[in-house]
Amino acid sequence: MKIAIGCDHIVINAKNNLVKYLTSKGHKVIDCGTYSDARTHYDIYGFEVARQVVTKQAEIGIVICGTGVGITNAAQKTKGTRVCLVRDPEVARKAREFYNCNIVGMGGNIVGEGLMQAIVDTFITTKYKGGNKVMIKAVDNRLSKTNYNIHQFDQLIEDWESGNYTNGVKQPKIVLPHTWKK
Repeated sequence: MKIAIGCDHIVINAKNNLVKYLTSKGHKVIDCGTYSDARTHYDIYGFEVARQVVTKQAEIGIVICGTGVGITNAAQKTKGTRVCLVRDPEVARKAREFYNCNIVGMGGNIVGEGLMQAIVDTFITTKYKGGNKVMIKAVDNRLSKTNYNIHQFDQLIEDWESGNYTNGVKQPKIVLPHTWKK
């Protein structure tokens, strides 16, 4: 299975370990970043995972940040995503079975490595049973400002790197997802 995965700087080790785990199980993993523990914006990586899923470059997506809340919210703003924030395999199963979720979000500071693996295994192997079609149609038809344009973050990144968010203190350069060709 082709799986897109992304995270923020807080949980880089959790993402890297999950990439190794998925690769060892024979999955093709698209690592959407971030790639270091240098402070960055989670929404860039949540968006890129979502973009990979909705453009069919990946079959499912995985997003991880400290609590899972921020990056999951970022990913769900892309039209065509059905994102669930989970802390156990049972919720992951129900999210796939009843809501046909295509991206799973987790809190790397809340969910341990073994539990993350169990959640992802359940998410990957569970099939949609066809329920809640009215809810899914409503979610799929929601209006979205996102048009899959990777340049939507250009001003944010420029402001970040010039110190506009931190009273003039320059922040580390944001390393963009490898999938963004310049």
